[in-house]
Amino acid sequence: MGLRSAVRSRLVRAVFSLERREARRRKAERERRAANQPHRVDYFHEAGDPYSHLMVQLLPAFLSRYTVDLHIHITPPPPAWAAPDRERLETYARIDAERLARRIGLSFSDPGVQPGSAVISEANKALIQALKEEAFLDKAFSVGEQIWRSEIPAVANAPGAASLSEVLSMAADRRDRLGHYLSGTLYYAGEWYWGPDRLHYLETRLQELGVGTEQPVIFAPPAVPVGQAEPGRKSQAELHWYLSFRSPYTAIVHDRIKALADAYGAELKLRYVLPMVMRGMQVPRKKGLYIMSDTMREAHRLGIRFGHAADPVGEPVERGYAILHEAIRQGRGYAFVQSFLRGVWAEGRDAGSDRALRYMTERAGLSWSEV
Repeated sequence: MGLRSAVRSRLVRAVFSLERREARRRKAERERRAANQPHRVDYFHEAGDPYSHLMVQLLPAFLSRYTVDLHIHITPPPPAWAAPDRERLETYARIDAERLARRIGLSFSDPGVQPGSAVISEANKALIQALKEEAFLDKAFSVGEQIWRSEIPAVANAPGAASLSEVLSMAADRRDRLGHYLSGTLYYAGEWYWGPDRLHYLETRLQELGVGTEQPVIFAPPAVPVGQAEPGRKSQAELHWYLSFRSPYTAIVHDRIKALADAYGAELKLRYVLPMVMRGMQVPRKKGLYIMSDTMREAHRLGIRFGHAADPVGEPVERGYAILHEAIRQGRGYAFVQSFLRGVWAEGRDAGSDRALRYMTERAGLSWSEV
């Protein structure tokens, strides 16, 4: 491994290790107690964001279980770098939120379009006014229902345009300073929790601190089916997996993707894409930090080895994909994906070197001289 890769690998392990996270948590709790402060949770809400609409339906149950000081912020949409293909991102978010709502038992139905700017503007005024009246949780859901029906909420004593802009800007600034870029998010003592399917992490953390009840979490992530399809069962299903060799999320799901395909007898199709930075797109530091920390806690929860990483960005990804192309032709595509991801994300192997790439290739049952 080159010196630069080795240093970067050690840095990743140091910054995102479980031990480092627990040390940060202990420090935050000591400082909170020394200052005699409550357990403060910041929530960032965006009118027109379907995940925010789901979150406001969960917050009353959350507050009934945990003794926290909730601070609510009304935010504008994410910046352009966080939504580079905004229309498609919004479309998928609505579809995903509707599925999630059905799974949890919440209210959201994708209307097929985003609410118009006039609806969002009036909704923001209504939400800000509700905050002033300390009635946000009583009114946010009904305002959200109106938004997704493209109805303009009626607002008495609405803030003016200048005041509205100031409130949104202050919320965005605070979110930026704390280190995130999306809404439907919760922040507590140095860590972020995005959306309903990450709320259980915050609940578990608060339970460990003795804050509130020890009931089962509000929404626990579902398990992936395991096992093989019935012998002789023929399926026409195809599972298309869009993977990136530089994606931490890709790195921790390869076993689960294969288990999912096997459970239903589906053919696994590998669709590999270039990392965002290799396509000239922005990935600011705060996004990278959140993704890595989120992946680390997911890996820990699932018992997946992860974190001893050697970033394969650039030529290592390109060389890996060149081998993957041939591996697929030989029927060893998944085996190589599994070997490569384990190598660079769990074993710290520098895929830019012939030695490491050869090891990962041969481990997948391929001939190095052929590929």
